[in-house]
Amino acid sequence: MGMTMTQKILAAHAGLDSVQAGQLILANLDLVLGNDITSPVAIKEFAKLNKDGVFDKDKVTMVMDHFAPNKDIKAAEQCKMCRDFCGANDVTHFYDVGEMGIEHALLPEKGLVSAGYTVIGADSHTCTYGALGAFSTGVGSTDMACGMAIGKAWFKVPSAIRFNLTGKLRKYVSGKDVILHIIGKIGVDGALYRSMEFTGEGLASLSMADRLCIANMAIEAGAKNGIFEVDQVTLDYIKAHGGAEPVIYKADEDAVYDQVIDIDLDKIEPTVSFPHLPENAKTFGEIGDIKIDQVVIGSCTNGRLEDLREAAEIMRGRKCAKGVRVIVIPATQQIYLDAMEEGMLKIFIEAGAVVSTPTCGPCLGGYMGILAAGERAVATTNRNFVGRMGHVDSEIYLASPATAAASAVTGKITSAWEVMGK
Repeated sequence: MGMTMTQKILAAHAGLDSVQAGQLILANLDLVLGNDITSPVAIKEFAKLNKDGVFDKDKVTMVMDHFAPNKDIKAAEQCKMCRDFCGANDVTHFYDVGEMGIEHALLPEKGLVSAGYTVIGADSHTCTYGALGAFSTGVGSTDMACGMAIGKAWFKVPSAIRFNLTGKLRKYVSGKDVILHIIGKIGVDGALYRSMEFTGEGLASLSMADRLCIANMAIEAGAKNGIFEVDQVTLDYIKAHGGAEPVIYKADEDAVYDQVIDIDLDKIEPTVSFPHLPENAKTFGEIGDIKIDQVVIGSCTNGRLEDLREAAEIMRGRKCAKGVRVIVIPATQQIYLDAMEEGMLKIFIEAGAVVSTPTCGPCLGGYMGILAAGERAVATTNRNFVGRMGHVDSEIYLASPATAAASAVTGKITSAWEVMGK
């Protein structure tokens, strides 16, 4: 029986010739990740293991991004615990204020993940790195602790859904629209504990930013991981960012899938997910006049340079609608710097937006953009659960950077096609 991409990676890391769906394996890890919220729990559990140090100082990383720069005393104490632990264990890849960024944008940018890797992170959106042809998945803090200690983790090998992509996206349609369309199609549990595997000739038209966005939201369909077939786009990105030599795993011709879903990229339209689940996806033929109070452009899903460029193109020479707060959050320091050098920050500020330091901030209801009761936000983030971004009576509408920017200008949920034309 043939294996999928994910199954081949897991087999190799478990030292096995083959694996099959449902099998329990112990696999070697190439990277273990934590952030300022999840790492303190892992650090406390690690202390109970009585280990002299982490299994490999180059294969453990912590990124202070959720509540950093620290929003309160508790956040400061959590970051200090991480800082002290990484210092005591000589952890190479510790990222704090001034060096940090949103973890799932920062790690690929730093070349810490390559094709064929197995990565765990104590954050559910660790599935992002599947865009690079890696198996990556979110775990609990206790699993992170054991991973830091022995460099291994237990997995149940997932079955898979294959997404066969054809065609090419139209102007102002992006990877965010693709994944919102898919989740709308299969539901928030449509890929439960499965691998979402993306292949097909349509891959060639997707940028790395598109792929990172799509893989990032695999968890919103309940998936164990999302993974893209490695192609020249992948290899060029890894090389440009100094990643390790890629190991390419392609699915066997006779690989078994629970389902094969064809996606014609030519037919994807700007898509918005309505409260309070990502599966509540609608296109603009179904969307009426919905006034908004806030727009957030950023997050590990859509805070990359390409995302900011698209937003800046739409906001250039325009003003944010009166009464709408617009918050732009570059995902890393490098993206912030590049956006500044390209003049994007000037465009955003002249339009009436604010530009924040890299942080997860408002995405998880942390800070830098909390919603009050009755307020509505359009956000390029990944979740719109009840109370996700503030008060339980607020509403979050998930959208692409293009849709978010167009909505910022009009003061209501608006497609970029309406503002800029197709």
